[in-house]
This record gives sequence, C-alpha cells and structure tokens, in this order.
Amino acid sequence: MMVERLQSFGDIELSKQVLQALTEMGFEEPSPIQREAIPLAMEGIDLIGQAQTGTGKTAAFGVPITEMANPKFQAVQALVVTPTRELAVQVSEEIGKIGKYRHIKPLPIYGGQSIDRQIRALRYGCQVVVGTPGRLLDHLNRGTLKLQYVKIVVLDEADEMLDMGFIEDIESILKQVPPEERQVMLFSATMPMEIRKLAQRYMKSPRTIAVSRDELTVPLTDQVFYETRDNIKVDALCRIIDMEDIGQGIIFCRTKRGVDELVAALEARGFFANALHGDLSQQQRDRVMKRFRDGKTELLVATDVAARGLDIDNVTHVINFDIPQDPEAYVHRIGRTGRAGRKGQAITLISPKEYRQLRLIEQLIKSRIRRQELPSLTDISERQAENLKNTLLKYIQKDHLGTYRTIVGDLMEEHDSIDVAAAALRYAVEGPITDERSDDDEAAFGNTGATPGMVRLFMSIGRMQQIRPQDIVRWIADESGIPGNIIGMINIYDRFTFVEVPEEYAQRVLNSMHQNMIKGRKVNVEPAKARG
Repeated sequence: MMVERLQSFGDIELSKQVLQALTEMGFEEPSPIQREAIPLAMEGIDLIGQAQTGTGKTAAFGVPITEMANPKFQAVQALVVTPTRELAVQVSEEIGKIGKYRHIKPLPIYGGQSIDRQIRALRYGCQVVVGTPGRLLDHLNRGTLKLQYVKIVVLDEADEMLDMGFIEDIESILKQVPPEERQVMLFSATMPMEIRKLAQRYMKSPRTIAVSRDELTVPLTDQVFYETRDNIKVDALCRIIDMEDIGQGIIFCRTKRGVDELVAALEARGFFANALHGDLSQQQRDRVMKRFRDGKTELLVATDVAARGLDIDNVTHVINFDIPQDPEAYVHRIGRTGRAGRKGQAITLISPKEYRQLRLIEQLIKSRIRRQELPSLTDISERQAENLKNTLLKYIQKDHLGTYRTIVGDLMEEHDSIDVAAAALRYAVEGPITDERSDDDEAAFGNTGATPGMVRLFMSIGRMQQIRPQDIVRWIADESGIPGNIIGMINIYDRFTFVEVPEEYAQRVLNSMHQNMIKGRKVNVEPAKARG
C-alpha cells in the first residue's frame, strides 16, 4: 500500500528527504518537545531541554542535525555525547534513519568495541559522531577524532552523565570544539546545580524548553508483559490471543506500515482485525469504528495518533505489539481498557533490548509490570478444550435440544453414550468427514509411505518459498490445534514438502489445511502416494 508522504512535520517546514524518512519511521506529527525544539535549533539557538527519555527528544536534535549537516563534506560536523553505549547505539540508529535520504552518516563510538575498527570508520569519514565520554576522549587524545569542523554539540541525558562522574570529561571534549560557531543543546530530566554551571560556562544565552508530563492516572488494569523475539512476534501474539478471553481488543503498533502488515498477518491466521491509522479517510475510519463497536471486528490494530479520542466502553484488552517509545503513551494506550469500573488487561510484547524502555514505563506508573511466560501449544489445546466444554454447558443449561435429543436417543440404542457425544463434538470442531473414508481403518489413507501409526501428507509448497520445518510445525499446530511436538518427519524439497502426522489427527489436519494460505499462497494438502 502506498504510504502518503508527510508534506510538512506539523507546522515545521523540512526538506523532502527528511520528511520521507520521518514518514517511513511512522512519525505522523511532532511531539511537544519536537514542536518547540526543532525550529529554534534550526536557527542555531542554544537549547536546554528538560525532558525524560521517551518524549521524542532524539528526533528533536536529530532532525536539526540532519538538516544542517553537509552530506558532501566527509568531516565530523555534529557530536552527540551520551552516558551509555546502549543509548549511543540507539541515538546513532535513529539519526541514521532520519538522515537516510540526505545521506548523513552517523557513527557510534563507545568502550567495549574494538578501537581499531572505530579508527578505520573515522578515517573513512562520517558527518555525525555519537559517543560515550570516555571513548570520545580516548580518540581525541590519539588524534583519531578531530572536532575543528563541529558546529553542533548535543549533551544527551546530562544528569545521568553527572551521576556517572563524566562532567570533567565533557568539559575536556567541549574545549576542543571551536567556540565561535558552536551550538550546544543540552537535554536532562533534572537540572542539578552542576548541570546549570556547565550550561552557563559553555552555552550562549540558551533557551529552555520544559516538557511537563501530565499527571497520569493508571486505570484499573491488570498489566503483564511477554518477552519474545522479533522473528516470532506475530506467532507469539496469536498464541496470546488464543489463550486470552478477548471480547474486544485494541492492538497498538508504532507505525502505519506496521499496522497494515499486522492486520494482513492476523487475517491470514483467521482473526477478524481492522486497521486504524492516519492514511484512512474520515469515512473509512467511521466504518472501521462502527464495525468494532458493533462487535463485528474483534481486534482493532492502531497507531497512537489514530487512536486518539477513541471512546469505547467494552474493550477488554489493550495489547502493545510494539512497546511505545514514550512512557506517557503507554498510560494513554492502556486507558482504553478497564472502563466503567470493569477490569481490563494490558499486555505488552517486548524484545530483550526493550527492557530499558519497560523500566521507564514502570518508573512513570510507579508499579511493576508482571512478566508472564508465553503459552505453549499444549496450554492452548487445553484452553480450547475448556472453551468447548463451557459452550456445551451453555447449550445444556438453555435446554432447547428437542430435535437433537431424538437423534441422540436413536443412536444410543446401538452405541455407547460417550462415543455419541464425542462424535457430535468432533463434527462440531472438524466438520463433515470427506471422501467417505473411515479413518479408524488402517488403510483409510492407503499406504502413504509413512512410519507405522503416521500418515504422510503432501504439500504444494517448498524451499523456493523459503519454507522451514518450524514454519510447517507452527502452521499445522496453529491451524489444526494439534500439539507441534507430535508432528513427525518433515522433508522439504524445492517445490513441495512431505510431513508425517499421527493417523488419528490426519483427517483433522487435512480438513483444516487443504487450500489454506501459508506465506501468502494457497496450498494443496493431500495424502502422499507411497514411495515407488
């Protein structure tokens, strides 16, 4: 889907290249600190930004740096000093994304990484260096980093650098930047005396921007998080949805593209999901909202901006598929559930490198978010069995079973009552038996060349579609509900795949898989012919 490019960033006029990069990063409008800081920074004014991590401050200095650096000049023109190597990498990555189309290249420099590699990279040339004080000084002392062309210096999380004892190092670094054209931006969550003194010594009549955090109330919501890896994130989400009793849920993604991709992935797995983001017209938005309010859609996948002002009472779950960059956004997101005194649930998926962001959220809400283990396929099977049992109980309690009682009565004259009930249940779950095969019969599928007790199935998808054994296991387990650990041998060839499943489940797998979608294509699944 074509993503409409930003024409301007709020009221801020920026170059086409930077606007295109911001669009791709999922920015829709500037955060308060960006709205205030970017125009001032672009005029070369020294700035003190009192703001915590997660307010969007990296872009607040990253955008001006990217706009003002000269991509044709291979010398360091901007320097960002950060307290930790994690932050150095994070800031460098973000500036790299913002500067993608202006060809502005950042380089992270920190201790713990080979200094020779950094020396080579500096020799090769870059416009922006993002580094920790100790390693920056090391390079300055060796003469491998030169700051004579630096026009912008950013001190990020200055109070944390003070706590870590870096103030003297920062002063040594600032002394090596020519003061005539030097613009200094200092960002700090708190303003201790030493930081104020530093600002007085090295900044020219700085303007202060304070981003106040609203007093936030955390709703009556049970909050949990699951750790998962990016490559299995969608499957982890599907397991959680299968396990949870979701009446209606809102799933938050960071970008518009992320929303569209997740909706496609959920629909391919049989969930009813709709997208809500800034590219929708008002008419489309109203239609999506009406479907959600009427209960025709169980999941709404949205960006933060698109979900603003949503007022829906019966949301049982809010799921953060992407952890929000701004801790405050977390509180706004989870405020969509637990309305009207009802208890809601907030679920957040994080990768190992996002723990820092999770801790910032916990500091803001002044409570811990509980860790939960991802449900296994066995858990899900048990849950589905429990749901089935509860559904049957409701039918028994309603007692509108006249016609069905007659049929059951007839069958019970010749068959065991448990068998009759189990057959009815199987029919409800799997649908009618096809091909008039009796799968009790050893030869129901003929000889498929499988190991005893198994049936070998043929699938019209293979190596050319980048299929891996774990994809096949996950697909069969998700679609047919059988545990992945009972699936047998899998042989993947260029254009097709053979997989063995236990005989008792073969018909169920066939019914649920044949003509189903995997990797965006419809796949034929049928019993294999015995090896010739």
